[in-house]
Amino acid sequence: MNSIPFLLVSDEKGNIFEDTSLQFVGREGNHVVLLKPNDFIPLPEGSDLFYLPKRRPVGYNPQTQKLELSKKGCAVSAFVAPAYTQTYMAAWKQEKDAPVLPLFAYTAVGWLKGKFYATCLRIDPDIRQDVQQFNQNTVIKNTKQFLKKYPQNRLVKHLVHCATVYLCPAARNYFLQRWEAPLPTSPTCNSRCKGCISYQPKDSGFCSTQQRIKFVPTPEEIAEVAINHIKVAPNPVVSFGQGCEGEPLMVSDTIAEAIKLIRKHTKDGIINLNTNGSKPKSIAKLIEAGLDSARISINSFLPQRYEAYYNPVNYKFDDVLESIRLLRNAHCWVSVNYFVHPGYTNHPDEINALRRAIEQYHFNMLQWRNFNIDPDWIDQPLELTVSTLQPDIKSLINQLKTDYPWLYHGYFNPGKEIITKYSIS
Repeated sequence: MNSIPFLLVSDEKGNIFEDTSLQFVGREGNHVVLLKPNDFIPLPEGSDLFYLPKRRPVGYNPQTQKLELSKKGCAVSAFVAPAYTQTYMAAWKQEKDAPVLPLFAYTAVGWLKGKFYATCLRIDPDIRQDVQQFNQNTVIKNTKQFLKKYPQNRLVKHLVHCATVYLCPAARNYFLQRWEAPLPTSPTCNSRCKGCISYQPKDSGFCSTQQRIKFVPTPEEIAEVAINHIKVAPNPVVSFGQGCEGEPLMVSDTIAEAIKLIRKHTKDGIINLNTNGSKPKSIAKLIEAGLDSARISINSFLPQRYEAYYNPVNYKFDDVLESIRLLRNAHCWVSVNYFVHPGYTNHPDEINALRRAIEQYHFNMLQWRNFNIDPDWIDQPLELTVSTLQPDIKSLINQLKTDYPWLYHGYFNPGKEIITKYSIS
């Protein structure tokens, strides 16, 4: 009996069905990988399925033992739910006039015995963004109450938009008064990331998925949001640096004043900064103000590849590393927001660079986040050849867990309980 799911295809109306002549396969970089039963799990609840126009799905024919292009429709992929890391991308051969895909991750997905299966793993047991945790009617009800309670706070109004229009899990959790709350602050950025979700130039070929905040909240507005959340939320975290803003270090003076105000009222909770780490002097200022943790976003520890993606303005990758060093010297928790791109993340050069960074900087955590980008736009188009890198993404994660037992692995910014338990000197 077939133990590998069938390839999924779609018609141009988005109706999805299986091609029973082909098994689904994975993609690493621009090569195809034949899948084994332990390479996939049932599609996580809360995931989305995408049909990919002008892209011919690639599958494996067990009868001919060859890769083939399905003639039955367009390619299909999964955008897996938060807390899950993709291990292989979907495989397709794009046509010459194919549009650039929006900024999502395109995970391989198949169908077998009445179930969808995807090439991913659950990297974080935290339920804070599981789809079952949200009742949007309750969120909407609570946003109205918050607007009445804080009628002059522009940041609250901004978060209402995030929670009700973008359905941002962090914003919704703020209005549900639990876990991690966002503190977007900066309208500007000093990176020009190819996959930026809040700003894209007109010639990029696709739109940003959400708009940036258009103002800088006052320290008082920020503190009002944060203090309320820390007082009522279980395991509270408040985080600067969100998808609806630029780089928070661009407004570090405002953030420093906000942190001081927060800490005047409460010593509880975790104050976190999601950042590109580009300004070490600003990082030092925030540490002094009372910052607890930072998440540094990095696609690669190879400087050339980092700068090719980030297109940094007036900073270098060495500045990012210096920020990590400063944070660790101050005993702040440091997470690396590591963009997972199968075929590159697990390339030997990348693995060696990552290992050197772990050993040199002793950061606390790796957040295995999916790289949201069209692989044909940033890589070379797919080659119809079978190739397997060793190790694959799952094996790489397991090996790092063995080699560096003190290094925490997950998806979300941790609260005080995890930070206290796993902190290292």
